[in-house]
Amino acid sequence: MSPPDDSPLYSNRCGMNLDCDLSIWPLYQHIVEPLPSPIVFALLDLAFVVDGWALEIILKQYRAVFTELAILSRTAICCRVTPSQKAQLVELLKSCDYRTLAIGDGGNDVRMIQQADIGVGISGREGLQAARAADYSIGKFRFLKRLILVHGRYSYNRTAFLSQYSFYKSLLICFIQIFFSFFSGVSGTSLFNSISLMAYNVFYTSIPVLTVVLDKDLSEKTVMQNPQILLYCQAGRLLNPSTFAGWFGRSLYHALVVFLITVHAYADEKSEMEELSMVALSGCIWLQAFVVTIEMNSFTILQHLAIWGNFAAFYFINSLVSTIPSAGMYTIMFRLCRQPSYWITVVLIVAVGMGPVLALKYFRYTYRSSAINILQQAERSRGPIFSMGGLESQLKSLEKDVASLSTSQSKFRNSVYEPLLSASDPPPTSTRRSIGPATFDFLQPAQSRLSSSYSRNCKDN
Repeated sequence: MSPPDDSPLYSNRCGMNLDCDLSIWPLYQHIVEPLPSPIVFALLDLAFVVDGWALEIILKQYRAVFTELAILSRTAICCRVTPSQKAQLVELLKSCDYRTLAIGDGGNDVRMIQQADIGVGISGREGLQAARAADYSIGKFRFLKRLILVHGRYSYNRTAFLSQYSFYKSLLICFIQIFFSFFSGVSGTSLFNSISLMAYNVFYTSIPVLTVVLDKDLSEKTVMQNPQILLYCQAGRLLNPSTFAGWFGRSLYHALVVFLITVHAYADEKSEMEELSMVALSGCIWLQAFVVTIEMNSFTILQHLAIWGNFAAFYFINSLVSTIPSAGMYTIMFRLCRQPSYWITVVLIVAVGMGPVLALKYFRYTYRSSAINILQQAERSRGPIFSMGGLESQLKSLEKDVASLSTSQSKFRNSVYEPLLSASDPPPTSTRRSIGPATFDFLQPAQSRLSSSYSRNCKDN
């Protein structure tokens, strides 16, 4: 007995046509084929159990249908499977463009752990083979929650800022050099000397940003109480083409501010080239410090020492170099520090450069507050830390903000259903995940989690 030709199972299942025999077809006819119906799927929280013998047959003959069933299910229990089959299951989900995490505690889990995007090994009674092969090692399974919600989220936030800030500070100095090349008639002359360029990346801008490893936007207790805020990381809220374009625009704007104000103040017959260079470099250093300051969410003594002590290091190093006649900057810093125009120029650069940035952050924090901003306000006011369930009424009033966190689907991808994320209108970002327009997926009934279109982006195997 074969399925009918017009059956969706037969005609279009991840691009694979199936010809099921008499014993297999009734099972799929009554279980798998109805799954494309949104009504049926909305009423069910699907799960399935499979053993190693059945899994071996399925992966060889019905791989595409099994992939569809696995994606639609919330839970899968696979018993008596071999290490290679565990790795194949992980590879199956990776082929559908999912990010996978595998956790195990024994030597038979090594292949699965290595196959996954993130491998977590548990060191225990079964030895250390899994822990040694994994990316992360924990002592007990219950530590996985803290690993993902606390350390994983902090790591994402810090990595997102550090990577984009590195591009920002490098683009800032490059744009100033480009502007100066046009100003000097494309003569090839560098505005900054070799010592300033070397110290800019090695000392002046690297030390303050290293303290980002201590930054925490929310306390660990709040993060553990509100696991739903992990959606912001899953949706690529802090690291996507839109945020990178924002840092690119910020570097271009700051370069224009530094160059135009410096040239207007010091590009005359009485000023030397070294004075113009040092004023521009001073403006960059001051802007860097304020950018790092406003992007930090928490401060410690080490962070204050790194950020504000960087100013003292900057003036000390340049004052020291200014005492060397052969360095090309002889007495430059001493003369500039005695001029009121130098300090006025630096303050003007900071005011013009940081004014729009502060205004935009104030507008977002006040009028477009996200759920994270709400929790931050509760922490800083020393009020009660609400759970995300208690914030549901506030989240409904922030419908536009939460909708802006939804992510657009790629032009060449179909939407992918994920249990943590529900479909909504696509905003201007590039990742494939999306969350609901009004409330988080955890606060919605099962029916609201369903996307109207849930075609899978499975690769032909």
